Amino acid sequence: MWARIRLHIGWSDLLHGTSACILPGDPESLRQRLEAAWSPEGNGFAAFSVRSGFDLLLQALALPPKSEIMFSALNIKGMIKVARSHDLIPVPVDLDLERMAPRLDALEKALTPQTRAIVVAHLFGARFDLDPVVSFAKRHGLLVIEDCAQAFEGPGFVGHPQADVAMFSFGPLKTATALGGALLTVRDPELLERMRALQAGYPLQKHSDYAKRIAKFAVLKIVLTRPVYGTLMRYLEWRKIDYDTAVGDAVREVASLGTEKKLRKRPSAPMLSMMLRRLQRWDTGELRERTRTGETLRAALEGAVPCPGIANERHTYWVFPVLVDDPKEAMQALRRAGFDGTNLPRSEAVAAPEDRPHLAPTIARDVLDRMIVLPCYAALPPGELIREAEVVRSLSLAEPDLARATAAA
Repeated sequence: MWARIRLHIGWSDLLHGTSACILPGDPESLRQRLEAAWSPEGNGFAAFSVRSGFDLLLQALALPPKSEIMFSALNIKGMIKVARSHDLIPVPVDLDLERMAPRLDALEKALTPQTRAIVVAHLFGARFDLDPVVSFAKRHGLLVIEDCAQAFEGPGFVGHPQADVAMFSFGPLKTATALGGALLTVRDPELLERMRALQAGYPLQKHSDYAKRIAKFAVLKIVLTRPVYGTLMRYLEWRKIDYDTAVGDAVREVASLGTEKKLRKRPSAPMLSMMLRRLQRWDTGELRERTRTGETLRAALEGAVPCPGIANERHTYWVFPVLVDDPKEAMQALRRAGFDGTNLPRSEAVAAPEDRPHLAPTIARDVLDRMIVLPCYAALPPGELIREAEVVRSLSLAEPDLARATAAA
């Protein structure tokens, strides 16, 4: 069985993290070195997670209650929760299926005098052209917050030059993971200093907590190898246990960053050290291999199913999503063939405000309802990628009625 994910971290990295828990170093010195490595211009900010950084940003902005923030309509549940916790109103902006970028007509419809910012998310490893969104935001005096959690391409790209804030994740399942942590690019020096002052009052993450995370991921790294994973699946089937629930819950538990109340922490010295290591030892070869793997699978599918975001010129295939009419049936067919397809349970279609139901994100909701993610990483041989594509092509899958969805949006 080919596992649904492959962790982007080596045994030497895990050993480094373990050593850093024993001999952690000075967190303030590590923070300064990390932020300077990220942004020599002085715009870097190291946070416990993207959600922690977003929470700090909203605290520092101190927007009036009931201010509105536009969000790319397909987003992470935790980001929406953070906005609501500040008594702000998330407003969805529906997406263009081929690029998964906010549609300009949807931006115009969602705009009100209460709108203060827009959070735009690059999804699935693709990166769309942000210029039209930036132009719209600048015309209306809106803050642009660029969520690059799924689109890290290495330390050379730290966000669109005209985005006010760009956020990059080093969370457990991300590219170049440090098993947690985030780096933000904050263009406004005064805003950056306010965020730093707020974070300085947070408790430091315990070294023991980070050490436990390393241990959990060492186990998960072994479990996700093909022989062990296949054995686990057969065992769960023999016990008549729903293995999608069992495996999904286990991965989410290991990858958990805790509750919203636990977001307000400073990253520990071991976490900072791990992020610095991932930047300094960044190898573009792994990303090139993953991109080639994604392109191989894309070609093998021969256009049989829609692939959200596939039209973007920049795509590193962090995950490989496709749309199907019956996700459960498709996942079962893939698993019978030895491929553990899954969905993205932490994502949601952002709900429209109750007084503006016409803003309901039809396309984002359709994508979320019918999306599955195919195993796609460099360890999969080309022959297996072609066989996986054959399974998908063999299913009776229909194209989504994009014209209908667009008209209803």
